[in-house]
Amino acid sequence: MTTISSLVALHAQEHPDGSAFIEGSTGAQLTWREYDASATSIASALATRYARDERIALQIPSEIAMHIAMLACERAGIVAVGIGARAGNKERDYLRGKTGAQVVLTELPAGSDAPLDPQRALDATELSFLNSTSGTTGLPKCVMHNQRRWFAFHELAAPRAQLHHHDVFMSLLPAPFGFGLWTAHFTPTILGAPCVVFDRFDAAQAAAALAEYAVTVVAAVSTQFVMMLNADVFAQRRPERLRVLFTGGEMVPPDRAAQWELETGSRVLQFYGSNETGALSATALEDPDTVRLHTAGHIIAELSVRLYDPDTGADITATGGPGIAACKGEINCLGYLDDDHANQALYTPDGWMRTGDLCTIDSDGVLTVAGRASDFIIRGGKNISAAVVEQECATMPGVLLAAAVAKRDSVYGERVCVFLAVAPETPAINLETLRVHLSSRGVGKEYWPEYVRTAIGDLVRSSGGKVAKAELRALAEQLPQLETR
Repeated sequence: MTTISSLVALHAQEHPDGSAFIEGSTGAQLTWREYDASATSIASALATRYARDERIALQIPSEIAMHIAMLACERAGIVAVGIGARAGNKERDYLRGKTGAQVVLTELPAGSDAPLDPQRALDATELSFLNSTSGTTGLPKCVMHNQRRWFAFHELAAPRAQLHHHDVFMSLLPAPFGFGLWTAHFTPTILGAPCVVFDRFDAAQAAAALAEYAVTVVAAVSTQFVMMLNADVFAQRRPERLRVLFTGGEMVPPDRAAQWELETGSRVLQFYGSNETGALSATALEDPDTVRLHTAGHIIAELSVRLYDPDTGADITATGGPGIAACKGEINCLGYLDDDHANQALYTPDGWMRTGDLCTIDSDGVLTVAGRASDFIIRGGKNISAAVVEQECATMPGVLLAAAVAKRDSVYGERVCVFLAVAPETPAINLETLRVHLSSRGVGKEYWPEYVRTAIGDLVRSSGGKVAKAELRALAEQLPQLETR
């Protein structure tokens, strides 16, 4: 079965000087020959130190280096553990312990000229990659991937966007996560097309790069494309070759999507799904605006999709919902690593993978997301567990209770707002003091609140005695919106 390793080797032979990756901020290029040779050399070095099927964590801030390291692990028969560059020490250490990773690499190791046994390489059906996703218990879960699911995902994407080897891709997503895996590590290589990547996202720089590198397909979460629009670059330099924006990871604002199409001349497409499920529905170039910009698209025929009653668990697909969307198919992940409790929540008793979202499906098979059943805040495409924020903020001296909710935001989609119940005579807690405390605990910045409000003694409660998050969300919406930073 075809793998990324075999395709890189093929491209290195057939068009060795073609670009595999382009570093968008510098223009530095990695050719297919260089990609192939670097990965083989590093794989040889890894194979002398680690047994097949051992695990190595990768937290490499250079996107191109990250892809080389991932390919090297594949060839050495090592399962790569992807950790986001922004992850704090606490999350990194937890993931290393959870996965049994032998080491955390923060840069590419030295290579070796030692012969590499080709039999060590992982095949497309084996566990090859682990990455994290936000957990409702306060700790991230580890999602298990093989290559076959992403090859299958590519087969869904290619016809919907008429993808071709003549395309030039630009992926603004970090490599270790699902959207980034598909749009940078898999699809461009499957097609033999170049991919522009950035180590850090800068809206104006990314917008200008669309024209500079003659990009035809760009992938970005909704926050990123909104920020590119706000950078006001397209009036001076229109990306004439751009034809597709793949977006998602959070709610797609239809008015800004329409503005993007007007200013760039490209079509906005999306898949609805998650790191775990892959996708349940998608939009395509031929879909009308009413579908492309205002829904999550048609359910995918190659994937079975159902709706379940959130209270009883009964299959209510025939009613059209709303219900918890679930699916079953080749593009699903392999489940969570060593986490029976999380897997029980992920799968229905008959083996369908739940999304945690309330959705409807109309008579034409068009899926619309009605709301989230799980307690997450989606800031700039990143799923932030409210439970993680609450658990960490509650460690602040004087804090009795913490409740985190989403506050809607015109750029990031949502921002994190935390309400704190504090003991009497507690010194004033503000964003600065709270962030200093969280930083000292090694908490990643994505879990730092951007709004904080305190109350003496307790927070508002519902009639059932639980913290009334609906009321807290309403209070959060009354707060003035922050400026983009």
